[in-house]
Amino acid sequence: MQLLDNTEIRDFGNLELLARQVVEGFIIGLHKSPFHGFSVEFAEHRLYNPGESTRNIDWKVFARTDRLYTKRFEEETNLRCQIVFDISSSMYYPEADGHNKPYINKLRFSALAAASLMNLLQRQRDAFGLSLFDEEV
Repeated sequence: MQLLDNTEIRDFGNLELLARQVVEGFIIGLHKSPFHGFSVEFAEHRLYNPGESTRNIDWKVFARTDRLYTKRFEEETNLRCQIVFDISSSMYYPEADGHNKPYINKLRFSALAAASLMNLLQRQRDAFGLSLFDEEV
């Protein structure tokens, strides 16, 4: 049984998703992180504390204020996603009635949603996994 046809898969090309909440990861990526680090995205100025690295001191701000400030940058991370897919017999509702008209049952709809989400995650270079379960998780 084929769950998806090529026309449905082709339509996934226009999807884009950015995480709406702050995520934490180990790899630099598209999503904002609760941590500050190295990036091109400026976050804020912070007073310099003696003993810190002088690499991020903003000398232009020092020239204006006569106080040392360091630049802080946003750290970006990758999203980790685990998709759990129910393939139990209840997902085959409604059953095909023998007519040749196209219908979509819960299993097919779930497969489309999971494929869309996985395509999006792959294009963003985010980590994802797919787990299938039937009667037991």
